[in-house]
Amino acid sequence: MSDRFIYTTPLDPLAKPLIDELTFEYDSRYGSFYDAEGATKEMNRYAPEVFAPPHGNFLLLLRNGEAIAGGAFMRHEDEGTAELKRVWTHSDHRRQGLARKILIELEEQAARQGYTRIYLTTGFRQPEAVALYLTNGYSALFDTTADPETIRKLPFEKSLAFDAYAAPRAIVAATLHGAA
Repeated sequence: MSDRFIYTTPLDPLAKPLIDELTFEYDSRYGSFYDAEGATKEMNRYAPEVFAPPHGNFLLLLRNGEAIAGGAFMRHEDEGTAELKRVWTHSDHRRQGLARKILIELEEQAARQGYTRIYLTTGFRQPEAVALYLTNGYSALFDTTADPETIRKLPFEKSLAFDAYAAPRAIVAATLHGAA
């Protein structure tokens, strides 16, 4: 098994099967709850350029040349804050810790690009995502005891204040992943 990260664009043909499955998943969970056009409108909400350096990035985790997980970030309205989007693991590859790997790599890349904070939202019908963020140091910006359906979009944040060990490691990682 050969896993590797690549930074690319949502328009990369390698990303299409992953994005198509994510769109299907959103439609399965939410249907037209937010909008009559469903997940397609949400997936087209951001131009691919917002996920490009210097303000964003788009990541795929490849296994034997196939995208098995991915995610992205873009500049958030708050200074120094990156907003995570589309963190996703293909359904054939779940329960392997891949979403966590994507999360960590995106955090480190955001830090390499000068961000000091991560912000994100996830939907109320995505308990797996809520668990991922809560177990990886994110603070919920909502009442976690409330019914998630009453909140709908569940916001989280995390400081990217890496320790002295993490900074040199991030530089090495940037070099290994072609970001330097």
